[in-house]
Amino acid sequence: MTVQKEQARTNQPPSNRFGQREHGYDPQYTFLPFTEFDKVGPHTPLESLNLNWREQDLRESERTKHVHRLHPYLGKFVPQLVEIFLRKFEPVTVCDPFAGSGTTLVEAAALGIDAVGCDISAFNCLISRVKTARYDLELLRTELDDVLDRVLAKSENRLLDEGLPSGSNGYLETWLAPAALESLRTYQSLISDYNYGDVMKLILSRSARSARRTTHFDLDFPKKPQLEPYHCYKHGRICRPTEDAEQFLKRYTRDTFNRIREFSSIRKGGAVTVIPGDSARESFPKHELVVTSPPYVGLIDYHEQHRYAYELLGLPWHAEKEIGSASKGNSLRARNDYAENMIAVFKNVKKSLSSDGRMVVIVNDKQGLYDEIRAASGMLEESRLERHVNRRTGRRSSDFYESVLVWRQA
Repeated sequence: MTVQKEQARTNQPPSNRFGQREHGYDPQYTFLPFTEFDKVGPHTPLESLNLNWREQDLRESERTKHVHRLHPYLGKFVPQLVEIFLRKFEPVTVCDPFAGSGTTLVEAAALGIDAVGCDISAFNCLISRVKTARYDLELLRTELDDVLDRVLAKSENRLLDEGLPSGSNGYLETWLAPAALESLRTYQSLISDYNYGDVMKLILSRSARSARRTTHFDLDFPKKPQLEPYHCYKHGRICRPTEDAEQFLKRYTRDTFNRIREFSSIRKGGAVTVIPGDSARESFPKHELVVTSPPYVGLIDYHEQHRYAYELLGLPWHAEKEIGSASKGNSLRARNDYAENMIAVFKNVKKSLSSDGRMVVIVNDKQGLYDEIRAASGMLEESRLERHVNRRTGRRSSDFYESVLVWRQA
């Protein structure tokens, strides 16, 4: 397969009444962005929706509501986008072949729609399972409190060598202070005693991420351990590297339970299946809709961003099977490989898509690959929306354009 060399689309949206212009973007928004998500239905015209949400239109607390923020994850897409298309197309079952942190699966569960997701990353599958599982909330609270109490008691009595895994781990010992690593390993050693061990694994991972020896403003992309006090751009003062993990275990235990409880109160019926594996090879159940945000070309190493979790939990490492990882770059060869792999996934998923089904693909197509990917996958373009992503948090604050592609069976 060849990639059209320098003729790729610029991914700039055409002029329209939402303030988008041929050579730029009008941040004044001639028409307010759409936020009445529960009013979307089968007859809602997609072209009438302004999806260019600013921070004041769709605040971070709404984009990360309930379980959507159980664990930090780079590359998540906005859950409200998923909600719009689930309400528009009303599937019995929705499929996400790049499940990531489970955004599509969570939104489907909230609306009572069956969902199936697949991901090559074992950690991503763990996140999705924890977010979408059903819980006995009283038992969950009891278990989370109990394991935390046992960790704190062992720490207080300095019995940190009792029951801990033997051996060393160079990565963990480099990025975590000794006291922090001991607390985390103590917590890890107790997980098998409980029913809700997967929830505890997520709390453990989130705590490890925050306890790493890095600056507070660079949790996403730490390059090397921070061992000395430093001027913190986030807090505007001199900060010291974290030495302890107990504060995070306490904080995330409370936060995790509260978020699971909140989601449990609003979710409806709907079975959720999470498949760990290669979406180009796995078998999917019959579905009427695909809603997915595939990885972009050469942008994120999805395994590496959670390396601490893989090391602590001993999860299988399949980074070499990632599509479009940052380590593979965005050369012509990388783009060709990306396109071929995407076509293989969509062709495989299409086997189980109903004859009148749709695929909704949300992607930054700045390389201009998706017309070719769509055609080679045997799909027709029904509509294409462009949205301006202009409110980002953290170090990655630059804006960009995102395409919302709606495909139907050819």
